[in-house]
Amino acid sequence: MTEDLTIIGEEAYRAAKELLEEAKLKEGQLFVVGCSTSEVGGVAIGTFSSPELAEVVFGGIYQATQEAGVYLAAQCCEHLNRALVLEEEAAQRYGYETVNAVPQPKAGGSFATAAYKAFEHPVAVEHIKAHAGMDIGDTLIGMHLRDVAVPVRIRTKEIGDAHVVCARTRPKYIGGERAVYDLGLA
Repeated sequence: MTEDLTIIGEEAYRAAKELLEEAKLKEGQLFVVGCSTSEVGGVAIGTFSSPELAEVVFGGIYQATQEAGVYLAAQCCEHLNRALVLEEEAAQRYGYETVNAVPQPKAGGSFATAAYKAFEHPVAVEHIKAHAGMDIGDTLIGMHLRDVAVPVRIRTKEIGDAHVVCARTRPKYIGGERAVYDLGLA
């Protein structure tokens, strides 16, 4: 199992690194991740919360975000209404109001619990508008992305047995047919 955990951690790191490069996130931007450790472990979402799997998946992703200088936000499960765990500094920078919730493996999810334990000053918030995100195991992160999400295809299609879907966001195009757009922002 240790070898499997090492592989899963490497898959998580590789997937996050690929997405961060493709999405061209800038230092200080927000990267949201929803992760079902049940799905990573090969069973149905919500049926096998695994702190051990969460720690290796989180560790790989957190390493990639630290290298890129972006803030990681970990989505909680439905039992905490998909609240998010992030560093207090990020919540303050973006003006997000904190809520009083500490995730647990069966109430918030193992991934969010791992984030809460690993972050220096963790807080929970109800809503964010992330610049990019990764959904591991069909956890539905779309509500936490900025308004215009664009799918990003990466080479890493799975982490463990969980399906991986990625997105970046871009500014809205406004102004109609006579408008001129800066395609560097797209």
